[in-house]
Amino acid sequence: MSVVVRNIPRSKPSTLDGLAKLGVATVHEANRRSGLLSARIRPVFPGARVAGNAVTVETGASDNWMLHVAVEQCQAGDVMVIAPQSYSATAYFGDLLATMLKTRGVRGLVIDGGVRDVQVLQGMGFPAWAESICAQGPYKDKIGSVNMPIVVGGLSVRAGDAIVADDDGVCVVRREEADAVL
Repeated sequence: MSVVVRNIPRSKPSTLDGLAKLGVATVHEANRRSGLLSARIRPVFPGARVAGNAVTVETGASDNWMLHVAVEQCQAGDVMVIAPQSYSATAYFGDLLATMLKTRGVRGLVIDGGVRDVQVLQGMGFPAWAESICAQGPYKDKIGSVNMPIVVGGLSVRAGDAIVADDDGVCVVRREEADAVL
């Protein structure tokens, strides 16, 4: 069964901007040394730094249909966070989805899977943190969920949680604790 939750709670832009300025290492320590995703999820190009509200996506292995569905739920200041139902290095995300998200003001992407079009992503200034880089494209025939709790990089992520990402990795801060962590 596919579920799409609309109108998720979000942190204030000023809170997100403050967390981004601090960076992952400082936020992780201020967050009681919790929320750090697995070190296997790395920036696909250096120098990016973002913080945003999580729009969560659970998708089928090697399938990105639900990413297209999730685009409609994204707002300025969000970060799309993706958890495939089972492992695949396939690129779920590339320049076309990045263009769609960037026009909505989405700040970046975190995925426990693959991305492609890295040079284009870097050129357009759309940061991504991923488990792999792979040219193989996805299918579009499996359902999943949007804005339901997921597990990414070994950690639970809920829609609206604050995502902080930079060259050091990715940290998740519970939405209701974001102001206090800042």
